[in-house]
Amino acid sequence: MSSDRPSSAGSAYFVRPAPDSAADPSAEPPKGPGVLVLHSWWGLTPWIKSRCDELGDAGFVVLAPDLSRGTLPETAAEAQFELGESDPNETAALILSSIVTLRSQTDRPDGPVAIVGFSMGASWALWVATRQPASVRAVVAYYGTQDIDFADLQAPVLGHFTADGDDLVSSDDVIEMHAHLLLLDKAVQVHHYDGTDHFFAEESPAEALDPVAEALAWERTLEFLREHARN
Repeated sequence: MSSDRPSSAGSAYFVRPAPDSAADPSAEPPKGPGVLVLHSWWGLTPWIKSRCDELGDAGFVVLAPDLSRGTLPETAAEAQFELGESDPNETAALILSSIVTLRSQTDRPDGPVAIVGFSMGASWALWVATRQPASVRAVVAYYGTQDIDFADLQAPVLGHFTADGDDLVSSDDVIEMHAHLLLLDKAVQVHHYDGTDHFFAEESPAEALDPVAEALAWERTLEFLREHARN
């Protein structure tokens, strides 16, 4: 079951696990582990919502806050402009309040949640998991990096990246972050996908979607979340 709705985290897309058709219709909606989905600079697109629906089908409670405040850019130049106009402090506050909202709807309201982030959303996911480690149990980062000190990070990290870097994230960016995490003895898995470009795992105006790579990355994401988001 899914819906667009306002919450204390602002405008967002919210998904619960599908109810058992044989269950008492008056029973409470099912709850499960929480997954926060953070979109790329293309906004809260139908594609991102479809990923949220799939996570709901897999038994997760999902919240995807609209970090772009309703904007759906049609070009990279427009997306970059909108990103430049945004207030990072407001975005950080929205993400933190979204975690609080999501936790209240899960089977463990006092427990941490997992985060799946795409591009800029991945950078934010890595940031919040490090700045507020007790709130995040696992991170999946799609073609987004961070150059902060990860010393306080507790969550295991799964990364999906192009094989040879791209216009937005270079191979050096990925290698440096991966090495930093390994040197700190953090739990990290990084996968590289040959022949892909940035945004290879989502439908977007960039037209970079690679269905084969996307399907493999999504299979790995679900497996990772089943292992780490339910503990």
